[in-house]
Amino acid sequence: MGQSAQKLETKPSEFRKFGMKDKLGYMFGDWGNDFFFILVASFLMVFYTDVYHLNPATVGGLFLIARLWDAVADVSWGRFIDTRKAGKNGKFRPWIFRMAFPLVIVGVLMFVHIPGMSNGFYLAYAYVTYILWGTLYSTVNIPYGSMASVITGDPVERTTLSSWRTMGANLAGLIINVVGPMILFVNNKADANHFLLGAIIFGVLALACYIACYKLSVERIVMDESTKSKMNLGQTVKGLVKNRPLMWFLVASLLFMICFMLIGTVNVYLFKDYFGNAKALSMVGLLQSVAVFVGMPMVKPLVAKFGKKEVASGGILLATLIYALLFFLPNLTATQFIGVLTIAMFGYGIFNLVIWAFVTDVIDYHEYLTGLREDGTVYSIYSMARKVGQAVAGGLGGAVIAGVGYNATLQHQTSGTLQGIHTLGTLVPAITLAIVFLIIVFCYPLNKKRTAQLTIDLAEKRNGKQ
Repeated sequence: MGQSAQKLETKPSEFRKFGMKDKLGYMFGDWGNDFFFILVASFLMVFYTDVYHLNPATVGGLFLIARLWDAVADVSWGRFIDTRKAGKNGKFRPWIFRMAFPLVIVGVLMFVHIPGMSNGFYLAYAYVTYILWGTLYSTVNIPYGSMASVITGDPVERTTLSSWRTMGANLAGLIINVVGPMILFVNNKADANHFLLGAIIFGVLALACYIACYKLSVERIVMDESTKSKMNLGQTVKGLVKNRPLMWFLVASLLFMICFMLIGTVNVYLFKDYFGNAKALSMVGLLQSVAVFVGMPMVKPLVAKFGKKEVASGGILLATLIYALLFFLPNLTATQFIGVLTIAMFGYGIFNLVIWAFVTDVIDYHEYLTGLREDGTVYSIYSMARKVGQAVAGGLGGAVIAGVGYNATLQHQTSGTLQGIHTLGTLVPAITLAIVFLIIVFCYPLNKKRTAQLTIDLAEKRNGKQ
């Protein structure tokens, strides 16, 4: 099937054996990414509505446009990376180091508030800084995500990298969601100076993490550059369209990202207005990270026994059922709500611990179909789906918050608005996650048995036995 496979060379004599340094390095990469990604996902909307006093629907439009542009930037950068030759430090790692500095600087600039300016100025400033930040994020995140498939070729080690990546994201989430509200809000209100202080602190920490990722990780799998001439866009697109696991994985990922981002946006208003306690977001962030840390040691043995698809779908089903339960329990206190919510966070935490290993599988399947090893391109397609999901969630988030009647100038929101916010934070995630569950179970084809066979078949193709 497909053309003769590209030659992949692994030279163990040149590199240390895969081990803890690689896991830590890969963990630091997403830790760095998510210092700003989670800050933006959780708090940029409320910064724009409560500090810049922009209309939520207008902010939603900005998020939609920016994320759609980011999707284009992802694919463009992925193709660019795949046409570069690997240097002595690899193909992907150098870009993480080069682009981390401008990324963090623009990230801080997003949270600058100049008092006394017009709404038009604030909107224009938001557009320029947010879109520029998203573009620069692609230049770091695409090489970072692509790098997993060249750090190791072993499926179990790749699952481990996925888990450590998720740990990095959750460490960032722990800091942002627990410490963030304590810094960002003063007397339950968003404070401009405190937002800027938070951005500077998290920016410095992000830079330190990116440097650690660069220093600790090693790219071991090197593509034979003599095959570079065979790479062409038409052949790549044909292979992508025929890649059924990739197609269904993209749909599931897009829906999950819409749901995940919408939860992050709505939760701020849910706790700030419905429960009247923005500081409770700190406890949500803490327990979300704890849920993942509890699940992390379970993932490797569960995947070894049942498979990635099976474990991921089980986690999503658990989260679906808990969000549905929360919808039918509208009179809970904030503490009771958080207690039940923790079970849902454990469920989709398990899903997140496994999901990045799916990416390496669909990259392998692309090579099996086409004979082309295009890590950057395939990963960028997946990242594009996530960005489209973020775009939809950003536009949808602003629209639905405005749609339920949220008014930042009111001291207290109306009862109808509060009930609408509760529905957005419970029933909508339940329905969306249920669809994701059905897609993974019935449409995504790479179960445990087929993934193991793919590894064997791909190894034979690389050795020229097919």
